[in-house]
Amino acid sequence: MLGHPGGEQHSRYLIELSFLPEGSRWLDMGAGDGETVRLLRSLGHEAVGLDLDPRGDDVLKGDFLRTDFPEASFDGVISQCAFYVGGDAAGALREAARLLRKGGKLVFSDVCPNVRELIYAARNAGFATRHMEDMTQVWKEYYLEALWKDETSCIPKGKGFSYVLFVCERV
Repeated sequence: MLGHPGGEQHSRYLIELSFLPEGSRWLDMGAGDGETVRLLRSLGHEAVGLDLDPRGDDVLKGDFLRTDFPEASFDGVISQCAFYVGGDAAGALREAARLLRKGGKLVFSDVCPNVRELIYAARNAGFATRHMEDMTQVWKEYYLEALWKDETSCIPKGKGFSYVLFVCERV
C-alpha cells in the first residue's frame, strides 16, 4: 500500500504547486520512509525528512512539532498524512511557519475534521492560503484499501472528515 493517498503522483503535484525553483531547500514533516525526500532530491532540490519513527536512511528521527532547525531554514515544507496523526495540526502549522523563510511555501495534504478551523489555524500561524483542493474521494479509495488490508493506523475517529490539499505561503 502507498504511504499516502495518491502516492508519488500526488507528491509531484504538491511540489509543482509550490512553484519553488530547483535547488530549493525542503523539509518533509512526517517523512516516513523518505520516499518524498528522495523524490525532491531527484528533482534537484535539497531535502531532509523528519519523523518520530523513521523508516529509511533519508529520514532523521525527530518530532516535527518541535524541531531543532533554526528559524527560516527552509524554502519549502511538505507534509502528507502527518499533521492529523501528529495530534496537533495547529502546532505543526506554527512550526512550519517558524521554519520557512518569508515567501516560503507549505504544501500539505491531510485528513481534516474541520476545514474552516484549519484555514483559521494556517492564518494564525502566519500563512496565506494560495490554493486548496478537496481530495476526499482519493482519500476514500485509500481508506477503503487500508481497511481491506487491515492497515488501520491512520483511520480517524468520528465522522464527517475531509481530505484536503493546501498550498500556503509564509507572509
